[in-house]
Amino acid sequence: MSKAIGMIEYQTVSTGITAADLMIKTADVEVIEAQTVCPGKYIILVSGELSAVRAAVDAATRAYENKLIDSFVLGNPDESIFPAIYGANSIENPSALGVLETFSAASIIVAADMAAKTADVELIELRIAKGMCGKSYMLITGEVAAVQAAIDRAQQEVGSGGMFLDSSVIANPDQKMWETIL
Repeated sequence: MSKAIGMIEYQTVSTGITAADLMIKTADVEVIEAQTVCPGKYIILVSGELSAVRAAVDAATRAYENKLIDSFVLGNPDESIFPAIYGANSIENPSALGVLETFSAASIIVAADMAAKTADVELIELRIAKGMCGKSYMLITGEVAAVQAAIDRAQQEVGSGGMFLDSSVIANPDQKMWETIL
């Protein structure tokens, strides 16, 4: 079995906390984050062996389907996702800038994983529904063609679930813009 991460996003805090407890009791998973995000939603991010993460996510999504916003299970997630969640990726030579925005917290992590695995890009930041009225976004950098390919693939992935909101690729952002981002 391989390492995996999974996330569930609920409409209410009460359901989210109850679901987190169920996930922990269902399988041997580690809770990475379990917290409220805007606007009063609740996310649970877990890691562990793929079969355990899948069992935990499946149990909670089935039990509380009526309050579910979004969920995912990713086997072998790209290692740059976690530093990007915490804004800790160190970017040495930024080039083109890609921005992708989604309607849910869970879908942005799926989009980031897909982008990182599609092309030679660096994840800069994943903003997960904090201060965004429940929306989320990612910032990536790399050569223009790589950024465009990564954004296109990520958009296709999250768009199939109706969670895509908007995206853009800026070929050569001004240095003043980079100073606000990095």
